[in-house]
This record gives sequence, C-alpha cells and structure tokens, in this order.
Amino acid sequence: MITSPLRLAIVGGNRGGRLERALQVLASEIQLTAICDVNEDVLSAWKLQYPGVATYRDYQHMLQDERIEAIYIASPMPFHARQSVEALLAGKHVLSEVPAIQTLDEAWELVETAQRTGLCYMMAENYCFSRSVLTVGHLINLGCLGEITYMEGGYLHDCRHLTAQADGSLTWRGQLNRDFNGMNYPTHSLGPLAHWLGTNKPDGDQLKCLTAFNSPSRSLRNYFHEQFGSQHPAAQQGYWQQGDSSVVIVQSERGVLITLRVDWTSARPPNPTHYIVQGTAGAYASGRHEREEDWIWLANLSPKEHDDRTDQWEPLSRYQPQFDHPLWQEWGHEAANFRHGGGDFLVFVEFAAAIREQRAPKVDVYDAATWSSVFALSMESVAAGGKTMFFPNFKAKKRGDA
Repeated sequence: MITSPLRLAIVGGNRGGRLERALQVLASEIQLTAICDVNEDVLSAWKLQYPGVATYRDYQHMLQDERIEAIYIASPMPFHARQSVEALLAGKHVLSEVPAIQTLDEAWELVETAQRTGLCYMMAENYCFSRSVLTVGHLINLGCLGEITYMEGGYLHDCRHLTAQADGSLTWRGQLNRDFNGMNYPTHSLGPLAHWLGTNKPDGDQLKCLTAFNSPSRSLRNYFHEQFGSQHPAAQQGYWQQGDSSVVIVQSERGVLITLRVDWTSARPPNPTHYIVQGTAGAYASGRHEREEDWIWLANLSPKEHDDRTDQWEPLSRYQPQFDHPLWQEWGHEAANFRHGGGDFLVFVEFAAAIREQRAPKVDVYDAATWSSVFALSMESVAAGGKTMFFPNFKAKKRGDA
C-alpha cells in the first residue's frame, strides 16, 4: 500500500480552483505539484498561494515532469478524453471532470488505454458522492427499498450566462449547443442512478438501451437577442442545434425504466439534483432546491396515517446518521463544508484512496465510458427520430464483442 502523499497536477487551473480547500484538508493525502493553464494570470494566482508549485502553459511539457504521479483534468469538456489518454500514456493516474468523452471512439480509446496501462482512471462525478445520494444508495444496498423498478434523474440549471464571452463570442459551452443536438451533459443525471443499480459491477444491473428526444431550441436565441441584439448570429432562427430540453429513456437489462432530463439553457430557477426512485418496498424523491427536504418512504419503517393504510413521506434526514454511507461516516465532518452535498471533497478522497489501496475507484473507466456515452448515443437517436440505441459493452475484450 502506498503511504506517501499523491503528487497531483491540475490542468485547467481556473475550474480546478475548487480543489484548493480540499488540498488543505487532505494535505497528508495529496500534494499539489504542478498547475497547467493557458492563462498566465491563473498560473500566477496559484503560484502566490503555493510558491513551490510548478506552472506550465503547455500540457505536453507538463506530462514530461516525472515528479507528477496523477493529473486532475479540469479543462473544458472537448479536451477531457484526449488529455486523459495522453496522461495515462505518460504514466500518470487520471481524475477527469465530466463527461469523460464525447464520441464512442473516444470512449473505446479511453477504456483500452486504461486497461493497457493498468493505471487508475476515475471520473469526478461529484453528484455520486453527495450525502443524500450516498444514503439512498446505502438504503438500496440494504434492501430497504425492495426491488427497484423506476428512476428519474434531472439536471435543470440555467447556465446561459456561461455560453458567451462579454463580446458575444461563444465559449466552449456555446459551441457545444451550436454544433450538437443530444443529451450533451448526461452524467449528473445518470451517475447516481447507475451507482444505485450497480452498473458495471459483477452482481449489478446493466444499462441496455436508450431512446432520446429533444425539444425545440428557443431559450438561447432569446438570450442572445436580449444580450447582444437582434443582429447577432446566435439570435437568428436555426443557429442553435441543441434543443432546450433533452429527454432520454433508458431501460436496464433487468427492466428498470429510467427517465433522464438535461436542460441548462432554459430560464428557470435551478434544480440540478432531481432524483426519483421507485422500489417495491420504498420510494425516494429529492427536493427541488437546497431549502427543500429530500423525502423517502420505506414500507417497513415509515409511519402510517391513523387509518393504518395511508402511507406517509418522511424527510430523508430522519434516517441520518443511522443509515449514512460508511464513506460519509468517516469523512462527513469535513465533507459537509463543501459544495454539492460534500461531493466536491469526497471525489478527491476516493481518488487518492483508490491509488493508495491499489484498487478500482468507485467511478471507474467503465462507468465513465458508459455514462458519458449517452452523449453520442442520444445524438444518433435524436437524428433518427427517437431510434433505440444499445449501450456498448465496454468490458468486452475488443470493440464489437457482445
């Protein structure tokens, strides 16, 4: 077992800034070694905070630094797959932001590279590590919800302000909505549900197929009209390929029905953590916002009305800390101080632990490829009018095997 701190580099120092507080808590587990970013101001800010850290503007140059053991990839989405593969080939463990890939070819290359190198690859799907998600998963594993039959996952978050620079030019998020029409950000919606089903685990359920539909694109056109005027190209009809809402229906090998929705361009209050689970002996419904409770009903534990027939919802918090996941029991006192229900902290705890203990992480390369492949599969389904698409078996010995 490895006992010395993991020497970690960050590519994408601006977004990677969320790691700063975690580094302070995990000083005995993770040692910041290098930062890579194209913006010199970002590098200078890190250097001021961590005088001993190496700074790079060139990613390939940073990969040659033999002191670096692992890389946290927090760069824009289009770079995730390529930079992950290059890091693995350079002998570095990888923690990548979401989604892991955009095309199925990228997914296969990532899986094959991780298999060939034997290094640790983890996708930083922080929504899988919130306290609520961990608690519900623990209750499911204990059998408290019975057999799962239906699930919902949704990421509903108005991010229109992140699609353009001040001069009206598109950011990578804007380019994503301009050029593609599918579920382009699926893992926050699907990740927790797939974890609860145990996908890619020996005794778990597997994702079988999906069909996808997208609404018309309206919100971004209206936004650019309001912000940059009617003559801006993005304010014109037909400019945006991506619809406002993307809905994907997934069926698992065991017949569980899963509804996913992603919408990060509609004008609305946020609801980025919408989850529903229906089992034969229980049900769960997440709150619609941070000030609203998560609710749960457990047939064998929840109270009934006075007629002894009508079942009652209860706050999930009633079953915490009794049914908190072991990971939260160990780290919850620290994780509670971080965003996304503690997930922003626990992804780094899990990544460092997986390398130290020389085991697969809780969100491994197969999870990353499968969950992220919804992007590519949904685009093909939408283009074909809702055609059913089957998930690849990324654990097959080679591409195309069953």
